[in-house]
Amino acid sequence: MEYIESLRVFRSVVESKSFTRAADIHGLTRPVVSRAIAALEERVGCRLLNRTTRQISLTEAAERFYEGCVRILDDLDTLEADVAHHTREAGGVLRLVAHTTAALNRLVPLITKFKRDHPKVTLEVTLTERPVDLVADGFDVGIVVPYMVTSETTIVRLLERMPFVIVATPHYLRASSTPRDPSQLADHLFVPMLPSLRRPLIAFRDKAGNEFSVPLRFEVSSNNPVFNRDMVLQGMGIGLVPKDLVESELASGKLVRLFVDYQLVDDNVEIWLAYSNRALMPAKVRAFIDYATAFFAELSAAR
Repeated sequence: MEYIESLRVFRSVVESKSFTRAADIHGLTRPVVSRAIAALEERVGCRLLNRTTRQISLTEAAERFYEGCVRILDDLDTLEADVAHHTREAGGVLRLVAHTTAALNRLVPLITKFKRDHPKVTLEVTLTERPVDLVADGFDVGIVVPYMVTSETTIVRLLERMPFVIVATPHYLRASSTPRDPSQLADHLFVPMLPSLRRPLIAFRDKAGNEFSVPLRFEVSSNNPVFNRDMVLQGMGIGLVPKDLVESELASGKLVRLFVDYQLVDDNVEIWLAYSNRALMPAKVRAFIDYATAFFAELSAAR
């Protein structure tokens, strides 16, 4: 029998003044209870209970041992109840990591609504573009893009597909000529993602379904689509950027979309919800997973 369970049995024997009643309380046989008490006595090195055929009495050592036993078991029960409460009710600190661009126009309304429904949850939000290990880095959940997931044990759920568009400024196009066919991209500078994150080429599919790729010529690349968009806005080249990132610039005419009639093969980036374990999941994590899933589903349905 485990030590904590033997302490519980000892307490029941003392409080019920009976081996038999203690056995009934714990669903054990009387001999098992007797052996548990004997093992405790051997462990502490002294007799705890004086036994007669009619009654049980505590030794002087047992009185002190019983008082300490009660404190330990009560504290343990309180701790277990507190943990169980937090497992059922969302509360505590939720550590969230999110891709900076993937979170654009998404994270603030998501967290605002989540906090209104779960006021006992405190969020610590880290925005980054780097790969992460949720467990090693101490995060409960992530809103990430595929390259950020480094552990094979991470559980992921698709939240959204963020479409890409090819854009440039009118000034750049006037100075460098507007490419009418993807093959003409070879004559232009691009502002792409780092080659370590995304291959420096664009794959197209023609009307017959044939795929072909155009390598990109570039002098500046980065791991941040916002930086790339701003470089494109400065006339530093053509960009392949998330559509949500340039909606206002396209509407105002600051940017022009290219190759609308051509289909991009790799035309989006997946946004994933990532977490480390399905088993014994804290309520705060389960609540956020459910909320984020529903939030992004509503966004997709509204399109």
